[in-house]
Amino acid sequence: MLFRVDPCSPVPLGDQIAASVRGAIADGTVDAGERLPAARALAVSLGVNVHTVLRGYQRLKEEGLIELRRGRGAVVTGAASPARARLGETAQRLIAEARNLGLSDEEIVTVVRTGLSGA
Repeated sequence: MLFRVDPCSPVPLGDQIAASVRGAIADGTVDAGERLPAARALAVSLGVNVHTVLRGYQRLKEEGLIELRRGRGAVVTGAASPARARLGETAQRLIAEARNLGLSDEEIVTVVRTGLSGA
């Protein structure tokens, strides 16, 4: 699996790492049960702080795409389908666009809730 980060991007590095994993799940490069690189090793290879990698992994855990197992690392969950990963990518694009428009987190949530009530 190939991880790329752009230090000049306005997207936080942890989010870029999460996006790399989401993309690999979405395109079928990574399947359920596969182990992700150890946070420390990935941090060294990308030239970032280990906490940056852990933030990206934590985001994926919150999305239900990976499990974090003490001593065993990060493993892609069975719930990590390509469709769910693509949905996560779409959500990230929505958030980025909303932030570009100057919306606060609360305003973004309101937009989503409004969309849900009309669906």
